[in-house]
Amino acid sequence: MAYLGKVPPNIFGMPFGLAGLAGVWGTAHFYGISPAGVTDALLVLAGVVWVLSCVLYCSRPRDVRADLTDNILSPFIALALITPMLLAALGLRPRAATAALVVVLVFLSLTVLYGGWITGQWIYGPVDAPKIHPGYFLPTVAGGFVASAAATAVGQRRLGEVMFGLGLICWLVVGSIIMNRLFVNPLLPAPLIPTLAIEAAPAPVASLAYFALNGSRIDAISSLIAGYGVLLVIAQFRFLPAYLRLKFTPGFWSFTFAFAAVANVMLIWINMGRPTGHLALSWLVLGAITLLILGIGLRTLVAIVRGQYWPRPTPPAKVTGTA
Repeated sequence: MAYLGKVPPNIFGMPFGLAGLAGVWGTAHFYGISPAGVTDALLVLAGVVWVLSCVLYCSRPRDVRADLTDNILSPFIALALITPMLLAALGLRPRAATAALVVVLVFLSLTVLYGGWITGQWIYGPVDAPKIHPGYFLPTVAGGFVASAAATAVGQRRLGEVMFGLGLICWLVVGSIIMNRLFVNPLLPAPLIPTLAIEAAPAPVASLAYFALNGSRIDAISSLIAGYGVLLVIAQFRFLPAYLRLKFTPGFWSFTFAFAAVANVMLIWINMGRPTGHLALSWLVLGAITLLILGIGLRTLVAIVRGQYWPRPTPPAKVTGTA
């Protein structure tokens, strides 16, 4: 029987990753590589998983309140607010532009409010350095860049520029803090090791937001962003020994959106440059990211069925009396 204990906020990594994969297939469709049906199916799946995740997570209000001030878990709550912007920009806008605009504006506002609140919480807290992890990118950096791309997609270019600025400056500030923690402190504990994949995300997510603003043109700025992105993707190979030692947990969904964003930007660069074999390269990228996320999705289903997915409460320590 599946065990359902405390539902951690990184449950929202599931719809976020699926929406990211839908974005990759959407880019492939834009360049005439794949049919639109795959994108639509993934968006529907991501939407359903997002709703289910909201129901499960919000079923324990006391846990939600505790997570809001938990310096490890609180950044992941932002994914509940960021994902609907992706779904609206990718899936709703072509069919109901006004509804998409409303959804984007509502969740953009909530993302900014939560980003401001959690920034204040980190200052007011304060945060112990060992508790800082790459998930700290999510509320303001991922939130800012995704909001920028979504706002631009629904016709709010100026707002897209504002949100790009929010994401960019937070990337510089928060990214420096995260790198300092990773450089001068011991390696993250095992449950947080998957968040190292998020280190690869800011550059490609920034690229996608910038491409939305400039019409997917390769220029000096997109090249500068790509240079740093390549560095952090290569760094991921050094983490492989740590990744391969991990037991499967909900944290594995940290790999999905980060690498989906990398794949999305790779598709844009390949199809803008059109090198020899660009179609084969495109399918290689598309197939690799799809297999990765499909594998994590199937492993998630197996773990849920076996009752091994949700974290179990730690049993209280036995107290021995003294004579």
